Amino acid sequence: MPHSLTTDRMTNDSRSGLFAQLSSPRLLIFLILILALGLRLYKSSVHGLYLDEKFTLVNTQGVSLEGFNQHDVFFTPGKTYFTPEEFWKEKPLKDYIRAIIQTDIGNSPSHYALLWAWIEVFGLSDLSIRMPSILFSVFIIGFIFLLVRRYLRSESLALLCAFLAAIEPFFIAYSHMARNYCMTIFVALLGTYLFLRILDRRSNGSPFEAKQPIGLYIGYGLSFAIATLGHYLAITIFMCHGIYLLLFNRDLKTYIGLGLSYIGGAVGLIIPWFIFGGGKYTFQTLAYQAKLYGGLALTNPYNNGFGIILPATIGNVVKKSIPVWADLFMFSNGLSSDTLAFRNLVIAFALGCVATFVVHKFGRGRSIPNWVSVVVPLLLVVGFAVYSVPSARLVVAAAVPLFYYLLYQAFAGYTNRLERRFLFLLVLMSTVPTLFLIAIAFRNGHTYGVTQRYSGFSFPYALILVGLTIRQIFRQPAYLRLTLAAVLLIQSYYIGELLYRIYEDQAPKYTYYGHYRIENPYNTAAQRIKNQYAPGDTVLYPSARTAPRDEVENTYTRHSIIDAQYTNLYLPKDARYYQRMDTTQTDRIILIKGKSGQRVTIFNFEGTKYRY
Repeated sequence: MPHSLTTDRMTNDSRSGLFAQLSSPRLLIFLILILALGLRLYKSSVHGLYLDEKFTLVNTQGVSLEGFNQHDVFFTPGKTYFTPEEFWKEKPLKDYIRAIIQTDIGNSPSHYALLWAWIEVFGLSDLSIRMPSILFSVFIIGFIFLLVRRYLRSESLALLCAFLAAIEPFFIAYSHMARNYCMTIFVALLGTYLFLRILDRRSNGSPFEAKQPIGLYIGYGLSFAIATLGHYLAITIFMCHGIYLLLFNRDLKTYIGLGLSYIGGAVGLIIPWFIFGGGKYTFQTLAYQAKLYGGLALTNPYNNGFGIILPATIGNVVKKSIPVWADLFMFSNGLSSDTLAFRNLVIAFALGCVATFVVHKFGRGRSIPNWVSVVVPLLLVVGFAVYSVPSARLVVAAAVPLFYYLLYQAFAGYTNRLERRFLFLLVLMSTVPTLFLIAIAFRNGHTYGVTQRYSGFSFPYALILVGLTIRQIFRQPAYLRLTLAAVLLIQSYYIGELLYRIYEDQAPKYTYYGHYRIENPYNTAAQRIKNQYAPGDTVLYPSARTAPRDEVENTYTRHSIIDAQYTNLYLPKDARYYQRMDTTQTDRIILIKGKSGQRVTIFNFEGTKYRY
C-alpha cells in the first residue's frame, strides 16, 4: 500500500510537471508565433501583385516605368528588338532614386534598400518579395509580448495581446503585400521599446552602471531614421514619444541624449535623402496631390478615377473616420456607417451608453439588483425594433460603450505610477496617428487620406488596449461577463469571416480587391516564354497609347512598354530572347514561331481584368 501511494504521488507530480511545461509562457509564445507565421504564409503567394507591389518590384531593380532610364533598350531609332539581357543591364544609384520618385513620390527608400538586399539573396519570386512583410508582421507580435510583460508585468496579459496580434486581420492582410507597412510598423514599435528602455536605464541606473546608455541611443536614432524613411507618417509615433517626454521627464541628460539620437538619425540618413535623394520630390508631390484631390472633392467627388473624395466638412470627416477608428480595436472591427447606416450606429451607441450608465450606477456592487441582469443585455438588442439594417453587428456596436467603460476600469486598477504612464503612452500612440490624418484632411480640404493603412502604426498599441479590455470582461459579475462574452463570440464570427474574405481576396478595405486575383500573370507569362521560346522566335508585347499626367511620368513616347517591363523582370538576366512591342493591340503577349510564323498567345490580359 505505501508503494502504491508513492507511485500515485509520483504520477501526479509528473502530470503537474508536464502541465507546467505545456503552459509555460515560453512555450505558449512560441506556439503563438508559429500560429502567426502559419496564418501569414497561408495563401501568401496565391494572388498576383497589385499595382503598388509592382511599383515596389520595379523600384528595387532600378527600373523606371515606361523606360525613362531604358531609352537605349526600347527607343533607340532604328532598333526594332530588345532582349532580357539588355533590359537587365547594370543600373547606377541614380536610376533607383528616379524609379522611387516616379512610383512612390520619393517615399520608402529604407524599405526598398532592405528588399533589394533580400532579393539579391533569395530571388525575385512573389513569395520572396512578400516574405520580409511576413517576417516583420511576426516580429511585431514578439515585441508586443515583450512590451506588455515588461511594462504591465503580466505574462498572461502579454500572451493574450500576442494572440490577438497573431489573428489581427490588418497584420495578416498587410503581411501579404510587398510594401513598407509591416516593416515600418515594426521599426516604429522597436523605437518605442528602445525609448522606454532608455528611460528605464536613466531612472534606475546604479552607480556601477553606465548612466548614458549609448547603445540604446544609437539604436533609437536608427529606428527613428529607418522608420521615417520607410513611411513618413511613422513620425507620428516618435511625436508621441516627444509628448510623453515633455509631460513626464525632467532629466536634462535624457533630453540631450534623445535629442542627439534624433539629430543623428536626421543628419545621418533623413536629411541627405531629402536633399540629395528622392525625398525632395515627396513634399512637391504631396502639395500637388493636396491641390488635385481638393479640387476633385469639390468638382467630381465620385467619378474621378481615384475613388470617393469628399470635401473635408465635419460631417464627412466624422463618417470617413468612423471605420478607421472602429477597425483599430478588434472588438469594434467592421462597424461602418456605409454598411450599417449612420443613424443605426447612433441609436446603438446611445443604447450602449444607457447600458453603461446602468452598470456604473447599479451593477458593480456585491448586491446587484436582479433587474440589472435583465436590462443590460436587453438594451443591447432592443434597438432591432427600430434599426433599418437587422445586423448582429449592431449588437456589437451597442456594446462598444461598455467595452470602453471596462477599459477605463482596467486603467483604474493600475496604481503604480510607471504603469499608469505607460498606459497613457499607449493611448497616445493609439490615437495620434489617426488624429494627425484628420488634421491633414481639414488642412488639405478633402478626406482622401483618412484611411486605414495610414493609421496602421497605431495597431500594436491598440491591440494592447483590447487585451486589457478582454481581461477586464472576465473579472466582471456573472451577468455582465456572460453578456459581453456573447458579444465577443458574435464579433469573433465576424473576425473569422473577415479573415476568410482576406484569404479569398474579397475584402477590398484590406486587399484593395473585391474579386479573386489569379497568380501573377507576368510571372506566368515569363515561365511560358522560357518553356516555349526557341531560337528564331519573337515575343510581341501589347502596347497601349500613353497618357502621362506630368513630367515625371512622361517618357516622351506615345506607346506603353509597361507589360514588357513587368514580364522581363521574371526572365533570365542573360537571356537573348528577341522581343518587340506590338502597337496594333493592347491585350495579348504573343510568341511568333520563327520557322512556321505561328502566333501563340502566351497570355491575354483582357483589358484591365488581369492587370491588377
